[in-house]
Order: sequence, then structure tokens, then C-alpha cells
Amino acid sequence: MSPRHAVVTGASSGIGAAIAQRLLADGWQVTGLSRKAPDWAGAGYTHRAVDLLDPDALLPVLDGLAPQALVHAAGLMRAEALGAMQPQTGDQLWRLHVDVAARLADALIPRMEAGGRVVFIGSRTSGGAPGRAYYAATKAALVGLARSFAAELAPRGITVNVVAPGVTDTPMLRDPARASMQPKAPPIGRFIRPEEVAALAAFLLGPEAAAITGQQIMICGGASL
Repeated sequence: MSPRHAVVTGASSGIGAAIAQRLLADGWQVTGLSRKAPDWAGAGYTHRAVDLLDPDALLPVLDGLAPQALVHAAGLMRAEALGAMQPQTGDQLWRLHVDVAARLADALIPRMEAGGRVVFIGSRTSGGAPGRAYYAATKAALVGLARSFAAELAPRGITVNVVAPGVTDTPMLRDPARASMQPKAPPIGRFIRPEEVAALAAFLLGPEAAAITGQQIMICGGASL
């Protein structure tokens, strides 16, 4: 049997890189979509350079791809308090978190056979957080998108789920754009590790997760308690 094939966005760093590396270790072939190729790329990995925020560039880069799994891990975090919210921030977050997810799904899921898997990387913040209104709103919309796709695809044996981590120790955590609102560690005393998010995503992409669909599963280190 040929290796299973997954398309992973944001594969050059952070959670996307951790997921791509985990899948490669599990024997998958991975096509990564991001602006720059990762410095760790090796056997089994193919990179397709694309600016996901450019709608005219996304569909052409998907030509010829017929994966068994899709993981949309690319994301941005922007913190803006009331009175300082910028409409362009909301537009950017919506396009990357929701519109790109929908475009990827619309292009790739029709090519999937029974047993296909889709995982969107959401956020625990989808329930709302001060100073993060635009971000929370787009991650909440992502859940609605996933549940709608899951209901449509269940008869075809294709699952769609959202993995929603709390604050994760990635380069985005140190983004100067969020310097005004520093997160605090959850009750377990540390931030979530990208490898922990990747482990859950890998499980949801596997055969044992065939009965799990339309769910948002949080990895929060106890922050939701």
C-alpha cells in the first residue's frame, strides 16, 4: 500500500511543523503549504510555496493534490482592546482562519475517498477572551464551519474536527503584535507543547477516530476548569 498523504498548512513552523513532523514519523507523505519551506524538511515531505492570504494563489497550488487528510494549522494571533480595534485585523484573521479553511475544504474534500480526515486547528479562545474579539470570533466561526462540513460528510465516512489548544509554546507566542497582552500559564504550570497538539491531530487522522466527527477538542492544561 502507498503511504497516506496529508496536506498541512503552516508547516514551516509552530503547530503546523509539529503536525507535519509527527505525520512523517507515522509514515505519512506530507505536502506543506506555507510561504517558506521549513528548514527540517526531509524524505516524504513536499513543499508548495504559497501566500495563503492571496485567494488567487491558493487554488492553483492545490492542482494535482488528492490527499487522504487535510490539516489547516496556519494561523495568526492579534490582540486589540475595545477602542483600538482595526477593521483590517478582523479581515486578515477571517481570511486566514475561516476563508482559507473553506477554500481548502471545497477544493480538496471532493477528491477524498471514504476514510478521509480533516482537522482544523482552532483555539480555546473561541469561547471569548478580553482583547481578542476578532481572533475569538474567527476561531468560533471555524467550529461552525467544521460542524457543518462534518454533518454533510458523515455519510461518506469523512470526519471533520477542530483541535483547540490553549496557549502553545510556539514562535507566535513571542510575536511582538501580542506583546501588550501576555498570556499566563494554565494550572499545569506550563504552556501547551506543539508536540501535544500534533499527537491529538495525528490520532484524529487515524482509523481509530472514525467515529469522532464535528467535535472541538480542547488541549488547555486545565485552563478551562
